[in-house]
Amino acid sequence: QVQLVESGGGLVQPGGSLRLSCLASGSIANIEVMGWYRRNPKQRELVAAITSGGLVNYADFAKGRFTIFRDNAKNTVDLQMTSLKSEDSNTYFCAAGLLGKVPELWGQGALVTVSS
Repeated sequence: QVQLVESGGGLVQPGGSLRLSCLASGSIANIEVMGWYRRNPKQRELVAAITSGGLVNYADFAKGRFTIFRDNAKNTVDLQMTSLKSEDSNTYFCAAGLLGKVPELWGQGALVTVSS
């Protein structure tokens, strides 16, 4: 089974940028959807997702600030985050699964802290 490992989390000042990377242990070429999620009080919420065909979907809070990239050759999915706000502080999870379904595979998470 493919395993997902996130990297790139850390401390950044408000207004700063950070890039998260998710490396899969196997091929992601046939995985319908790769995405990034983060916690909210009730459940993990979608941040951004990208299909195997390159279609993208962003949460409203991510639009215009975050960009998701998928590289099937390198088996990576990155999340470029800009104009970060304190409320973006969270644990971000890489996930993989089927379109329209709850992801089946999850990474361990990468902690992002936005603070001065």
